[in-house]
Formats: sequence, C-alpha cells, structure tokens
Amino acid sequence: MRALVDRLRAAPARLGAVRLVCVDGPAGSGKTTFAGRLAAALGPGAEQVHMDDLYAGWTLTGAAARLAAGVLRPLADGEPGGYHRYDWAARRFAAQPTPVPVPEVLVVEGCGSSPAALDPWTTLRVWVEAPAQLRLARGLARDGEEHEADWRAWQRTEARWFAADRTRERAQLIVDGAAQEAR
Repeated sequence: MRALVDRLRAAPARLGAVRLVCVDGPAGSGKTTFAGRLAAALGPGAEQVHMDDLYAGWTLTGAAARLAAGVLRPLADGEPGGYHRYDWAARRFAAQPTPVPVPEVLVVEGCGSSPAALDPWTTLRVWVEAPAQLRLARGLARDGEEHEADWRAWQRTEARWFAADRTRERAQLIVDGAAQEAR
C-alpha cells in the first residue's frame, strides 16, 4: 500500500488541486475494504465518498451525475462539495447535505464510481473483483437474505453497465478482492 500512496502523491492532481481515486467493481467485491485501507494509508489529507450514499435505492441511474454535480465540480473549482445521502430505510435522500471538504486525495468507492465521463478528472481508476458467488454471499450477509432478488437484479444491471462503459478495461490497477480477507 505504501508504494501506491507514494504513486498517488507523486501524480498530478486533475480535479483542481485534488487527486481523484475511483475504486470501482462489482457489488460485494471488496471495494469498501480496499478504499478504507487506502484512505487510512493516505492519512488526514484524504476524504472518502461512498456511492451507496448516492444511489437512489437499487439503481445506478443518476448516482454518477449526483457525484459530479455536488462533489466533483465544486472540488475542481477549489470549493467544498456536498451531497444528500440516500437513506435506504426511509427510501429517500436526506434533507441536509453531507459536506465534502477540499482534500489532497478524494477516494470515491462503489459500483459506477469511475464512468468514462469522469476520466478527465481521475488520477487513478482501481477495479476490485471477486467471484460472483462470494460477492453475493457478502452482500446477503450485509443486507439480509430477503434482498437476494435485489442483489441478483443489481448484478445483472452492473454487468451491463461495466460492459458498456468498459470499466475494467480502463482501470489502471486491478485488485483481487477475494484475497483481501486473508490479510
């Protein structure tokens, strides 16, 4: 992780003065774990945004646009950003925005966090992957067995999205999310 941190700190900022790292990949692959470790290794100059807070429920539609409008465009201009966090239990966005200060490095993690439209601002695109059955098991352990149909529908949706956007092909770093558990 130290080499990756050094690589990021040496790379030029492309989002104003911010280095944007997008940690993408299928649901349950280990993106949150990897992003958390990376942000911790980067230290106090790093901030994280989770795409789970930007989805309008079980859909990818609009999440990247909310990220760009509320967080990335202001940061590109040197201003703090913010977003309205989705409340999964209430099935609506919070009234009060979650602020995002201007960091040295912004780590955005989640499915659809690195669409091609954000490439001009992105310093590093990371793809985290793991076998489908492991990903499903992780998701159901987190969300509950009652969400199996949601998870299976999500897996089909994200697969179509990743194929159309060529997400894995555009990644600069591939991470084995299954191996993270052994560390």
